[in-house]
Amino acid sequence: MIFETSTRGRSLLIGTAGRLGVFATITFAALAAGAQPHELSGKEVVDAVCASCHAMGTKGAPRIGDEKAWAKRASRGLSSLTDSALKGIRGMPAHGGNRNLTDLEIKRGIAYMVNQSGGKWVEPINRKFPPADRTGEQVVKAQCIKCHQAGSGGAPRIGDREAWIPRLKEGLDVTVRSAIKGHGGMPARGGLADLTDTELRGAILYLFRGPQAK
Repeated sequence: MIFETSTRGRSLLIGTAGRLGVFATITFAALAAGAQPHELSGKEVVDAVCASCHAMGTKGAPRIGDEKAWAKRASRGLSSLTDSALKGIRGMPAHGGNRNLTDLEIKRGIAYMVNQSGGKWVEPINRKFPPADRTGEQVVKAQCIKCHQAGSGGAPRIGDREAWIPRLKEGLDVTVRSAIKGHGGMPARGGLADLTDTELRGAILYLFRGPQAK
């Protein structure tokens, strides 16, 4: 018996032969020309596959959150860790036991686990289908608001133009470069390593104009 279902834009074909002849393969569903296929994020990969061992450190797997265990592995770099994951290492089967994961998805899963364990890696993106830039408002509400809402640590408040004008007196590009490198108590890129220059520019403009600006 063979039946078909679908998930996240992929077609899941499942066949059975007798009581134990169960198998499953995933293929990409037909996509419209130029359409972007759904790819799992690092968190989705970890939640679906890697956490079964890495959440608790089962079978000697480095536990997510164990900075010491992951620091040693992270020193090898993403390419080396991905190569091990693709081939399988010690008690971990190839592809983490899920052949349906793409190489890129595995890289994202590894990066996510490293970052949950003290790392500051940037999760890989699909350069053929880069994600759309977040708006300035989205960036501010997700990160910048933590300091700029109340003016913590001397951060200029959102929409306080009098406070922002001196910081923008040399031009927006100069302010953006300062934010890229980090300034005063603010870490590089506001603490979001994957923040693009365009997103950072939009966030600064939103911080200057405030939420009421049209």
